[in-house]
Amino acid sequence: MKKPMVVSALGWGYFPLAFLARFPFAMLVVGALTLVVTARDSITLGGATSAVVGIGTAICSPVIGHSADRFGQRVTLSIAAIANSFAIAAFAAVTTSDISVMLVLVAAFFVGATAPQVAPMSRTRLVHAVGQVASPANRLRILNGAMAYESAIDEVVFVFGPVAVGALAVAFSPVVAVLAASLLTLVCVTSFALHPSGRVTSDGAAGGAPIRSIMKPGIVVAALGTFGLGFFFGSTLTSLTAYLDSFGSADSAGLIYGCMGVGSTVMALSVAAFPVSFVLEKRWAMFGAIMLCAAFGFALVGSIPALCFTLVVAGIGIGPTLVTIYSIGSERAPAGAVATTLTILGSGVVLGQSVASAITGVVADAGGASLARWMPLVAASVVCVAAIWNGVLTARERCAAVMGARGDVSERGVLDVTYTR
Repeated sequence: MKKPMVVSALGWGYFPLAFLARFPFAMLVVGALTLVVTARDSITLGGATSAVVGIGTAICSPVIGHSADRFGQRVTLSIAAIANSFAIAAFAAVTTSDISVMLVLVAAFFVGATAPQVAPMSRTRLVHAVGQVASPANRLRILNGAMAYESAIDEVVFVFGPVAVGALAVAFSPVVAVLAASLLTLVCVTSFALHPSGRVTSDGAAGGAPIRSIMKPGIVVAALGTFGLGFFFGSTLTSLTAYLDSFGSADSAGLIYGCMGVGSTVMALSVAAFPVSFVLEKRWAMFGAIMLCAAFGFALVGSIPALCFTLVVAGIGIGPTLVTIYSIGSERAPAGAVATTLTILGSGVVLGQSVASAITGVVADAGGASLARWMPLVAASVVCVAAIWNGVLTARERCAAVMGARGDVSERGVLDVTYTR
């Protein structure tokens, strides 16, 4: 049986390795939240700690992506993996001691700041592999399939990372879950960094471009979209944790939260089969609207089975939306700065998740879990607003392209008439 072209370029072993290397990153925010809530008995502090993790990631992850574009992924990810593993272990030690809250937050910042950016690095490797093996006629189709696969894997990891934390917290303790993330980082991320595919992704010349040159409106709106998705993740998990905490079952929140992965994973994988006429801006708008409806239901229902159902529906909207936004980002990324651009989008997810955890934690403590369950509706609204903005930008780009083409045709017509005469 003939291997798919991308698999031939990277090898079968690449894909399970890239999958496992993502897990620690997805476990960090919820792991920090669960550990702090359990050890310090404060949802507000837990949310604030998660926010600090996300802020550290948002500030430093574009620098990590820029370094990978300039110096290569192998050295960048190896250093980040070792630093992050020790930072996670230090955070666990600080949180479970009697040390001051300020040092807990400082340790949380370093956890986020050193977080290896496996997902955008993996996307960059796939973009490079597709460019190497695909013909120009098939490149877009194969790239769309690769991005759909990557986003589906992200969905699995971002949903089931918290499930893993919840399972470890229930079976052992939250500190074991956090230390497991530390061990996975050291082993799996380092292995991913040293994989042969990491040798061929640096572009020193192009990667030397300043990060600010990447932040044009088309990429900013994509980053706003990923921020909204992250906000949805964080607000949903934190409000769910607060709701279950009223029954004394906060440590099982990650398991119920996993219902969102059912619809999201299936739908993310199905994006590759969408017709070409179902263009990216329409996908974003439609599936963002599904998220909005699910968030409204999440705020209103009053039983665990009903909450699970709304989470499944939310996943149906989340999966294709995430695929679509990353596809838009990869299309708009400047040459030689793909890793930087995709890292910015990935940091948007983490920042949104962390900020939402902090805000929703405050809302839950001040107004109760019922009020906090309206926060995912705010997040879905951000995703929909970004979708509308993206639609306006896309329409302007197409209009400019049509006007430019007409100008070229007109100019060629004048030249042809002059030549005939």
